[in-house]
Amino acid sequence: MITLRNITLRRGTKVVLDDASVTLQPGEKVGLVGRNGAGKSSLFALLTDRLQSDKGDVEIPRQWAVGEVAQNMPETDMPATDFVLEGDTRLMAAQKALADAEAAEDGHAMADAHGLLMDAGAFDARPRAQALLMGLGFKGAQVDAPVNSFSGGWRMRLQLARALMCPADLMLLDEPTNHLDLDALVWLEAWLQRYDGTLIIISHDREFLDAITKVTLHLDESKLMRYGGNYTAFEAMRAERLVLQQAAFEKQQDRMAHLQKFIDRFKAKASKAKQAQSRVKALERMEKLAPVLTASDFSFEFREPVSLPNPMLMFDEVACGYEVDGVENIIVRGIDRSVLAGQRIGILGANGQGKSTVVKTVARMQRAMAGKITEGKGLSIGYFAQQEMDVLRPDEGPLMHMVRLAKEVSPGAREQELRDFLGQFRFVGDMVNQAVGSLSGGEKARLVLAMLVWQRPNLLLLDEPTNHLDLQTREALSMALNEFEGTVMLVSHDRALLREVCDEFWLVTAGKVGPFDGDLDDYQKWLLEQSKEAAKAAKEAAKKAAAAPAPVAVVEAPPPPAPIVPREDRKAAGQARMRLAEQTKPMRREMETIDGKLNKLADERTALEAELASGQAAPARIVEVGKRLKAIHDELEAAEMRWLELSEQVEAMQASA
Repeated sequence: MITLRNITLRRGTKVVLDDASVTLQPGEKVGLVGRNGAGKSSLFALLTDRLQSDKGDVEIPRQWAVGEVAQNMPETDMPATDFVLEGDTRLMAAQKALADAEAAEDGHAMADAHGLLMDAGAFDARPRAQALLMGLGFKGAQVDAPVNSFSGGWRMRLQLARALMCPADLMLLDEPTNHLDLDALVWLEAWLQRYDGTLIIISHDREFLDAITKVTLHLDESKLMRYGGNYTAFEAMRAERLVLQQAAFEKQQDRMAHLQKFIDRFKAKASKAKQAQSRVKALERMEKLAPVLTASDFSFEFREPVSLPNPMLMFDEVACGYEVDGVENIIVRGIDRSVLAGQRIGILGANGQGKSTVVKTVARMQRAMAGKITEGKGLSIGYFAQQEMDVLRPDEGPLMHMVRLAKEVSPGAREQELRDFLGQFRFVGDMVNQAVGSLSGGEKARLVLAMLVWQRPNLLLLDEPTNHLDLQTREALSMALNEFEGTVMLVSHDRALLREVCDEFWLVTAGKVGPFDGDLDDYQKWLLEQSKEAAKAAKEAAKKAAAAPAPVAVVEAPPPPAPIVPREDRKAAGQARMRLAEQTKPMRREMETIDGKLNKLADERTALEAELASGQAAPARIVEVGKRLKAIHDELEAAEMRWLELSEQVEAMQASA
């Protein structure tokens, strides 16, 4: 079991834990919850010995293997599957033992090492690693692509797969769903439900916690409180405890007032002096109960739109995609739908199908590749980008962002009015001038929300708005969206938000956009079936490969003569190969061009990162380099997707030839 006994932990001047104690049993699945900044990640660091407590004891069984997601971005050319395999510490130890035994030519040690490999499941390790990758959204050739070929979000998925590959007795997962879309999240949820070790999860996704956890640890005001139940049960029990705590506090306040009244009345009378003195001592000895001081819940509301055009939007055979070096890459085509005033539309679809591309096209961030989008008169769009820095400037503070926005939409606004408005979103005092680049993810998200509210939009386009929001802020967003009088189009992996806000769904799949006939539960079941079929196919392929007879070398016997192929057949085969080569030539040429571009972009990125690391760049240059690195990231991601698409097309043509 895990035991924390009278733990005090400080980070700088902040007390994260104050005389905290808790016990967790083997095999328990625990949700660790608390406000942003409460110290949840510090508790994880304490459990993994990266931090030491100032007081108290932490007891974890010595033989336990601990798995967690590394936060650093890996830089390696290692194939993705091999990178994930390295997370299996038992397998790696067995492979090393075999290599050492072979180097020493120790037969007994070799036999022992082969036993260790069998115990570690070496025979199916690669299929298991690839099943993890496919469950987390990797496709086809991506499972063996170099780690360096993936963007930041995909590399964090690789780190998650590597952690899941570890045969851990204790697994610590800190916001594992942040870089996942809904299909990967549903798969991860099912995987963790089957995990039989001890699990502690930090997450702000209530449905994710409800589906997996049976115990909730609440970190609040430097105290740890254990609740038996998932997040929903915790909310109910905590509310009841707070009511009882407030009642006890009020009762004690009445008792203290009564004692104080007696002291004040009789302390001057000699006949009552002893009684008064005894009450003074009783008052001093009384353990003061704290009032119920919960941090004020964050809430906000969207302002009433100036107008509500109906329809808001009309799509006429619209195609969405992006352009690389003048070459159009269409991801979704033939969109022929309308968006009406007051609609609440949830946009569903597997990763890479084009959800964000559709939203960016509607938000005028990129042009439609074909067709026509007709906007209603007076349409005002509020866009929440998945990457907040797409709409924020890292070197400017929240107030400067609001000043610039006010010049565009409300020139008469005064600075004090903007400061007061930012205060509603918890930007107070000097925070209004703090550089956005130094703000936390949750603070950046709140600033984007503030800017949306100020614009008074009638159409909200929200692309993963909850990635960095804690549960209280997510609930505030849900309430604000439900009261919003305009139209909402929402992409999110937060199922609670989708359920509470959306009354219809669009599905983006196979290059099309259409209505999804069902609710979120139906979509979730469909996603699980898809992941099961993919995992089953991977296992069957591995079994066939393992069952195939190994080639036997025959030394003395001459090789069999080559079969005689008629001249006409050889000619036809040669012509077919030439036709195939001619058909695939444009694709292979474009792939070579993309390869060259990827290398140039990677070199430029390395040079810019080295420039930043030197610490000698001027502030203006740092801003310029930051913007260029963001542009390089986007170009790399688009080029990689195009290369994979071309590769799959070439492979398909070769297979059908």
